[in-house]
Amino acid sequence: MIKTTTSLLGTLDPQSRDRLLTTAKEVSFGAGDRIFSEGQRADRFWIIRTGSIVLDLHVPGRRSATIETLGSGDLVGWSWLFPPYQWHLGAEAQSPVRALEFDATVIRALCEADPVLGRAVARRVAEIIGHRLVSARTRLLDLYGPYGSGPGS
Repeated sequence: MIKTTTSLLGTLDPQSRDRLLTTAKEVSFGAGDRIFSEGQRADRFWIIRTGSIVLDLHVPGRRSATIETLGSGDLVGWSWLFPPYQWHLGAEAQSPVRALEFDATVIRALCEADPVLGRAVARRVAEIIGHRLVSARTRLLDLYGPYGSGPGS
């Protein structure tokens, strides 16, 4: 089953999905492997096939805060789509992960050459960013906000 909240491939039309998949390569990460860190160059992204990846946020003077845990079908990384192409969060494999890896330069060129594909990808990535911002806000309020400051309080 493909998730609808943080999936990229599951919401594209079959032709667009196939175009992206022709550029993908299979990769794997071991549990505990750091995939990327905040501030590093964002030159690729991944779609998780199996396993889970934790997104985290550096908090000065504290341990990194876990923002969200991603699983099968989820898009890992969106900073590759927008200049300056630097990661805004960090990511670490929570368990062994198999994923499809996409070269950001190749995908941006495909999106530029095909405005329909580009619009679909940009829109979906924007929706995923919105979902992740809500998750990050909620998680940070849970961790650092005064009691009762989260949603529904």
